[in-house]
Amino acid sequence: MASTSKVENIPQFKATRPEWIFDGSEIEDTFGYGERAVDFLRRLKHPKSESGDFELPLFWERIVRRIYGPCYPNKRRQVKTVFILLPRGARKTTMGAGLALLHTVGWERVPGGQAMVAASAEEDARIAYDEAVGIVGETEWLQSAMKPTESVFYLEHRKSKATFRALASGGKGKLGKTPNFVLADELINWEGENSRRNWQAIRTGLNKVPNTLLVIITQAGRGQENLAYELLTYARKVQSSVIHDPNFLPVLFESHPDDDWQDEELWHMVNPGLAEGYPDIDGLRTMAREAKERPSDRDNFRQFHLNCWLDYSASPFVSMPIYDEGNFRPDLDELEANQTPCYLGVDLSKTTDLTAVVACWGDRENGYAVHPWFYLPKDNLLKRGAREGVNYAVWEEQGHITLTEGNVVDYHAVEAHIKELCARFNVREIAFDPALARNSINNLLDEGLPVVEFRQGWLTMSPAINELERAILARQFQHGGHPILRWHFDNIALREDSSGNRSFHKAKSKDHIDGAVATAMAVARCAAGDSGRSSYDDFDGDIGEWSYA
Repeated sequence: MASTSKVENIPQFKATRPEWIFDGSEIEDTFGYGERAVDFLRRLKHPKSESGDFELPLFWERIVRRIYGPCYPNKRRQVKTVFILLPRGARKTTMGAGLALLHTVGWERVPGGQAMVAASAEEDARIAYDEAVGIVGETEWLQSAMKPTESVFYLEHRKSKATFRALASGGKGKLGKTPNFVLADELINWEGENSRRNWQAIRTGLNKVPNTLLVIITQAGRGQENLAYELLTYARKVQSSVIHDPNFLPVLFESHPDDDWQDEELWHMVNPGLAEGYPDIDGLRTMAREAKERPSDRDNFRQFHLNCWLDYSASPFVSMPIYDEGNFRPDLDELEANQTPCYLGVDLSKTTDLTAVVACWGDRENGYAVHPWFYLPKDNLLKRGAREGVNYAVWEEQGHITLTEGNVVDYHAVEAHIKELCARFNVREIAFDPALARNSINNLLDEGLPVVEFRQGWLTMSPAINELERAILARQFQHGGHPILRWHFDNIALREDSSGNRSFHKAKSKDHIDGAVATAMAVARCAAGDSGRSSYDDFDGDIGEWSYA
């Protein structure tokens, strides 16, 4: 696999791009398949091009050669999957249509074969279809060879019966075909269970016939609990040689959150077509000036034009790369053996939602270690996963979530687990918000357990949030990289009242932050320790001075 590295002579950036695209190195092409693919694309015409030609800039030419050139001795293509991460304005749609036509009417066509462009929605599929039809309409030698059917976004090569079709990934049952070529367009927009199901149908279909090709072309997105980020994670590992996979080609142009987003050298680094006029640099300059004054525009500029993968929330609690520095896993057996003082934060859900219990050990001086447990009704698992686009079943298999019987959370099962934690660890306090937990509080108090009330209002949550933020930013917060807990932190949207008090809220209605709320509660009680005072006795927000009695 060719290496990917930072641009030379720009040491101040953490951004990366594939250097093999720019270094002039030889790309293997034993049978000339890369050359003939490039030749096909150059013979096409394009209705929106000033010259009338299908423009193929050098960086796209090198990518095409790298896809189709390297082959095995039996002449089958080495590359089977391509993941291309490019910002807006890189002519992704045009190139996708060109590659689809290469597999429909060009050298890569197979008699009766199927080439697909799968987009997130029907209107996006229409754009892909119109692009291909426009190219065919401008290319004289293709006009008589192709038969379009606009009502279903369908093109057929009359002689070979090879077909091109644009489809929406979110539809039900539309992608269960046997394609030879699939282009997955803007994967960041593939949301929901239908998209995941159709993604699996695509992968299964591509495995049914030999010498297939999957090309994923997308820009940067937000958050980590989505299909696009899962595939980007794999692409990064292949790029950095953590995984050896010669059948997978990563082409990643992306900036880093720490990069100076206003530096035009960075713009050129991650926008390989910028020097040739796309996107328009004057347009970028205008957007950058406006983004200086509007943080939301700034995030959009960094995501869409600099390909910086952002946190899910538009107003994140903390930078997730900083949060991720705390991935060291606490040793629960050692904490049990030493009987280190432990504080539990509990966020009981409404009947059908996630419930979270988070344990915290440590202090303000040396930092905190936390470990979460999550609970969800078993009968809701698949329905909830389909509605939210989250694979709860995998998390359950990995031991990250506990399923309770029935279609509502079994509070008695949660209480039983809390009792087990108290028997195992030196639990000093169990913090509940009484709003939903009055019965559980009474049940555990009857068992003689150290339950305290922790209301989730401005007065109590704001100092808890402040202490949690301080610990994370000071790199004094260890969480073990628990995927559900990370997801909840990534979903936080902060709100602030007129007095500067802050509270946690969901970035979107379907999001969950239960684990983050329970963590703030546990950290707050751990920070306060055994002082024996209530938060209501101290209005300056100094969490080190208060505790619940």
